[in-house]
Amino acid sequence: MRRRSPTNFPSEQMEKGTGKNQNTRICFLASLSICFWMLLLYFHFVVLGSSSAVDQSGKLEVGPMYSDSQPILVTDLPPQMEKPKPKPSDPVTSDPQVEKPKVDNEPKHVPVTSDAEVGKVDGEPKPTIVPVTRKIGPLVETTPSREAEKYPFMRALRTVENKSDPCGGRYIYVHDLPPRFNEDMLKECRSLSLWTNMCKFTTNAGLGPPLENVEGVFEDTSWYATNQFAVDVIFTNRMKQYECLTNDSSLAAAVFVPFYAGFDIARYLWGFNISRRDAASLDLVDWLMKRPEWSVMGGKDHFLVAGRITWDFRRLTENEQDWGNKLLFLPAAKNMSMLVVESSPWNANDFGIPYPTYFHPAKDADVLIWQDRMRKLERKWLFSFAGAPRPGNAKSIRGQIIDQCKSSKVGKLLECDFGESKCHSPSSIMQMFQSSLFCLQPQGDSYTRRSAFDSMLAGCIPVFFHPGSAYAQYTWHLPRDYTTYSVFIPENDIRKKNISIEERLSQIPPEKVKAMREEVINLIPRLVYADPRSKLEIFKDAFDVSVQTIINKVTKARRDIVEGRTDDNFIEEISWKYALLEEGQREVGPHEWDPFFAKQKDGNGDSGEAAKNSWENEQRQHS
Repeated sequence: MRRRSPTNFPSEQMEKGTGKNQNTRICFLASLSICFWMLLLYFHFVVLGSSSAVDQSGKLEVGPMYSDSQPILVTDLPPQMEKPKPKPSDPVTSDPQVEKPKVDNEPKHVPVTSDAEVGKVDGEPKPTIVPVTRKIGPLVETTPSREAEKYPFMRALRTVENKSDPCGGRYIYVHDLPPRFNEDMLKECRSLSLWTNMCKFTTNAGLGPPLENVEGVFEDTSWYATNQFAVDVIFTNRMKQYECLTNDSSLAAAVFVPFYAGFDIARYLWGFNISRRDAASLDLVDWLMKRPEWSVMGGKDHFLVAGRITWDFRRLTENEQDWGNKLLFLPAAKNMSMLVVESSPWNANDFGIPYPTYFHPAKDADVLIWQDRMRKLERKWLFSFAGAPRPGNAKSIRGQIIDQCKSSKVGKLLECDFGESKCHSPSSIMQMFQSSLFCLQPQGDSYTRRSAFDSMLAGCIPVFFHPGSAYAQYTWHLPRDYTTYSVFIPENDIRKKNISIEERLSQIPPEKVKAMREEVINLIPRLVYADPRSKLEIFKDAFDVSVQTIINKVTKARRDIVEGRTDDNFIEEISWKYALLEEGQREVGPHEWDPFFAKQKDGNGDSGEAAKNSWENEQRQHS
């Protein structure tokens, strides 16, 4: 019997064991394969699916890496609004919704689009600005900035930092108002005043007919018979020439409303009920509040111009006998800034701008020639006054001023009696001012008068008797230190103390007089309105100064909102004091002029009566 080799048994056992191990390994590998595919499918559908959603909502791109964060402006249009189509003149980019960052770190604005293409329908929301950033390293997801959602003016605010854009921080958006708010009034110019044919004064872009230089008082060009209430149309026509207009309101530093508020109220001040007087103002506010531009700041970035005194727009009651309309008391209008030729010292939504003069330079040379001529004039009168007494006003000092002019050998008087008078002749007025060192400017029917600007245009140093006539009025256009260009004699010094004006002015040293006159002459460009059909290159006129100050005001308000600054201590009834504060000051206290602005218990009764008297005097002048 042959025996098996002892080594064969282990070999068979090994072969049987090896078969079992191979089956186990195959099952293990199959399980691993199934797990791998499950994980792969999960990663594809769940992880990559959510990432794709983020990419689509944020429009993130894999692009060049930068050492610093770069802002990208993404315009996220609402679904109900079509994506704007670029105009032929507009630059075309590969992605109209995304402006890619540039290496120079300069923020750029996207091309301007028209209102007809974006948000022209009343009540539609404007594009939302969504900042997205790229940083060095892997792609970084970012969510829409809370700041951009909360402050829709951020895009406009960022343009201030764009030093390569000459209009950065200076863009103005002009509302395209229906013609009933402006142009239609000019077509019916005969209805703008009961006693004055305003049609001739609305010619030449609002400057009126040219003045003939028969007596050599003016220059041969740039002088016009401008009506003192024509600022509405002059300012609007100047705005048409503004170099930084934009059709994209999201870029705008401020929004201009070309409503002829002064012309509107002038039509209905006499013989019309309050419903008629208020109609256009209520219509305007209703129109504005439906616009998407209004919702950006609730109208606080809007401004308009009215070439009349503020009291024509501040009717306090619904009494038919009360004066004017209530435009400036409408809740929406309180948010806007209204530029008027005389503002209220007790309200914060109106600001004084100069009355128009007869001089409207078309080029810088016109200004330089006139300034040089005013420096060389021989002035034979120490002081002069052009005006009429106010016998019905017990507070007026005009009667005493006229008496002092008549009794002085160095004083000149141009009496403005009602009817035909040299006082109504531009050449007679300017000729007297050009021959005087000082020009007396007491209150008119209200605080202010056009004569103050006519006199300074002639290089004559103004003498004021009430701070409301200039110092608290025209803080945008005149120096805070009034002693550099004018003389102040309090009304009570004339009314009660019977101070001699001649004696007071004679005490000023000749060197001081010369320096003051030079300051007045240097101020001329910013006190006149340049010809709207031309443009000054060197000088800034009254329009330029006004627009820039409005822009500064709105920009400050926006920064205060972003930085969380509030002015809880602001007291509107003493708003005149805040205009006199130095840069950086925020608190006001007792002031030497407090007695001049002690508000009457009956509200603006005196002021409303003053406005009414102004119109009655205009009636007599043209009767």
